[in-house]
Amino acid sequence: MAITMTEKAAQHVSRYIARRGKGVGLRLGVKTTGCSGLAYKLEYADDFAPEDVVFESHGVKVVVDPKSLPYIDGTELDFAREGLNEGFRFNNPNVKDECGCGESFRI
Repeated sequence: MAITMTEKAAQHVSRYIARRGKGVGLRLGVKTTGCSGLAYKLEYADDFAPEDVVFESHGVKVVVDPKSLPYIDGTELDFAREGLNEGFRFNNPNVKDECGCGESFRI
């Protein structure tokens, strides 16, 4: 089981944590929502819970709760800028279908 980040994503997270002045990494999970059933949730992690699973990629820790892990196992997190838009992209090998707006996915 592994969650990875591209170097670009890791650099973005590292810069943001440095600007915040606190944080131990990025928390990645899923929530039930949207047209297809699941959506990613991202937030900066300020601490670890005992049940958390922690991965490290390019020096940045990715924190995942055990309930989300089966849905995102093998995911690579990327950060992309296209014109005026920027954001994280999820390369999740488990996704079978995504909604048209890209907000949610189905396993």
